[in-house]
Amino acid sequence: MKKENKVWKMPHTFIIVFFVVILAAVTTFLVPIGQFQTEEITYTSDGQENTKTVLISDSFEYVKDEEGNLVRPGTSLFEPYGEAGFLNYVFEGLVSGDKWGSAVGVIAFILIIGGAFGIIMRTKAIDEGLLKVIDRTKGREALIIPIMFVLFSLGGAVFGMGEEAIAFAMILVPLMVVLGYDAITGVMITYVATQIGFATSWMNPFGVAIAQGISGVPVLSGTPFRMIMWAVFTTVGIIYTWRYASSIRKEPTRSASYDTDDYFRKEAQKQNISSNFTLGHGLVILTIVAGISWIIWGVVKHAYYIPEIASQFFTIGLVAGIIGVIFKLNGMTLNDIAEGFTNGAKDLLPAALVVGMAKGIVIILGGDSPDSPSVLNTMLYGAGQVIGDFPEALSAWFMYVFQSIFNFFVVSGSGQAALTMPLMAPLADIAGVTRQVAVLAFQLGDGLTNILVPTSAALMGALGAARIDWGTWAKFIIKFMLLLFVLSSIFIFIAVFIGY
Repeated sequence: MKKENKVWKMPHTFIIVFFVVILAAVTTFLVPIGQFQTEEITYTSDGQENTKTVLISDSFEYVKDEEGNLVRPGTSLFEPYGEAGFLNYVFEGLVSGDKWGSAVGVIAFILIIGGAFGIIMRTKAIDEGLLKVIDRTKGREALIIPIMFVLFSLGGAVFGMGEEAIAFAMILVPLMVVLGYDAITGVMITYVATQIGFATSWMNPFGVAIAQGISGVPVLSGTPFRMIMWAVFTTVGIIYTWRYASSIRKEPTRSASYDTDDYFRKEAQKQNISSNFTLGHGLVILTIVAGISWIIWGVVKHAYYIPEIASQFFTIGLVAGIIGVIFKLNGMTLNDIAEGFTNGAKDLLPAALVVGMAKGIVIILGGDSPDSPSVLNTMLYGAGQVIGDFPEALSAWFMYVFQSIFNFFVVSGSGQAALTMPLMAPLADIAGVTRQVAVLAFQLGDGLTNILVPTSAALMGALGAARIDWGTWAKFIIKFMLLLFVLSSIFIFIAVFIGY
């Protein structure tokens, strides 16, 4: 009898996060806690004066007990009264933060977007629209990949597009599968493209502008170098995605998401081969386009963020549902609006849960507030001390490596800038590196690792929309991440050598 080879299966995302929480808990027994002092700084961006609370770089102090010993808090198994023990990490992670971000706001954002698109999908307008697109693009399907990649990369570069990509993934992933590609291709041309744009931006208000303001560098300076960098990274992303997508179209079973893509294939098979696109379907599509235009306008002109964007998507879903009922799209009734919302939110529930669980890692380490005692503050201070001892080019490169690692714990671009740049900017002076290069190291480290880390709410939301498990995604994306890492390192070295 032939012995079957056992195929190793990537652990579920929840399991991976659980073991990282164990590692974080062990770290609290080994690393002492410390804290910084903070101050309010003012900087100008787009002609407007902004303020940000940042840490004071030379203010770090270890916390000591009454006998003068360093405090290593450890992590208890369970803590009552709202405190954080090991077994509390899920609940505490889920309820942390506020509506403007962190976990609870992002979780609500993901569920509302899922619900809104659940209503839209119930109208079948997307399905009929996809069939229409397929009819119109026969022989030219491959053009969708570079066009979409450039547009989403620009979105990331110009206004810091990230979480918004979740909604677009819900539209474009099914299209990619129906066209013979896969869900991974859909995530590449939406979410991954936004993060490449985010990381190489010359004007992103949530990343490079804040980092430059905090570092005392003229805001939006150094634009030509970053524009060239954006063009190079975006081109590399397009070529990589196009080559991958072409290979999958020739041999679909090679796709790591082939099994889960079956959902989208079955949904497409439920439709007639020929499109039955009606006026009602057109009005739903028009609602989506108008709604997304409204969102872009709000983000660019008024700095709309999670609360506003979530409500805008809810409005899009509600209007689409009303159109569906009026035009009897797919036999819709008022109850179907509610059921569509419920089913859509349910589809993204795993992604929302991961966001809370991942936030639990930071909570176990003591939180990400610079003026509160935590293990994370000590790790930040220690990394800064080590980086300052290297030659110029290596110091800049290690800044990039550090920012990449630190992004696992603080995914927010503006949050990471407020925590790290007050430390990295003066450190750059000591190491003989320009502060502009320190900002460059920050934005590359912050933006590109969002493509991989499971603590990124936007990534988990996009993967949830594509029905791809994080383990499957990590296995696929690691080669591309290595390519981006090498490319980023080259740009860091070039920046140092030209005195950027």
